[in-house]
Amino acid sequence: MKQSKHNFLYPHAHYRGAVKPEHLVLNANLQEFAQRVSYICNLQTAGKLSPDQAFEQIESLWHQLQQCQAQLSTNELENLQGHGL
Repeated sequence: MKQSKHNFLYPHAHYRGAVKPEHLVLNANLQEFAQRVSYICNLQTAGKLSPDQAFEQIESLWHQLQQCQAQLSTNELENLQGHGL
């Protein structure tokens, strides 16, 4: 029962792209971003958040996602350079 509730609240699609650790991490972060944006949109629609608050929260999540992607890209580049590529 607990697992089905967790799966309902936090759905997770299986990754089908090229299997690399950085791709899997980015995919997980993208899915979490989408889930959180959905919650924020629902709270704003229900009148629990103002449009400005919703925008600020989504913008903050977006910046976090950009930082994660930049860090993953930097790590991938360092790995390639470490292998002589």
